Formats: sequence, structure tokens, C-alpha cells
Amino acid sequence: MNTDDYTSMAQVRAGVDALDRQLVALLAERFAHMRAAARIKPDRNAVRDEARKAQVIANACAEADRLGAPADIIAELWEQLVEASIAYEMATFDRTRG
Repeated sequence: MNTDDYTSMAQVRAGVDALDRQLVALLAERFAHMRAAARIKPDRNAVRDEARKAQVIANACAEADRLGAPADIIAELWEQLVEASIAYEMATFDRTRG
């Protein structure tokens, strides 16, 4: 998919829809990792790790910079993603081990 070759909004929309399907699949895989973390971590207090959260967001911003994407927007998105992941992991921990 080369966006420079697009000549219509139908192509843009089809490309966005295809990417959205891929993003949802990747997010599903990411949440599977959160389920594994909930299973592996020794206690609920280990779920929230602020140092790791900062590292994950910094990594995403660095990758955004490398790719020419807006790092400030990526930082906002990853803040929300990581917080949602933490909440999901805590809920999974509570449901399966609490």
C-alpha cells in the first residue's frame, strides 16, 4: 500500500479500514500478553509498574520519531493504551486469582 499512489477517497478509506483491522488484531495480541502478565506476576501490587510504563511510552515515541509520525500524539495514545492495559491486567488478575 503506497499512499502516494492513491487517487480517490475510496482508496484512502479502504486503506484505513485494512489498517484498522490489523491494529485491532495487534491490540488483541497485546491484551493476550496482559493476560499472561496477570497469570505470571506474583501479586496484584506488581501489576502497576510506573517505570515500565514510562519506558513503554518512551519506546513508542522513539519509534514514532524514527518513522516520522507525530510523537506527541503517539505519547497521548500510548498513555491511554498503557492505562487501559493496566486496568485490564488488574481485572484479569482479580478474576483469575483474586
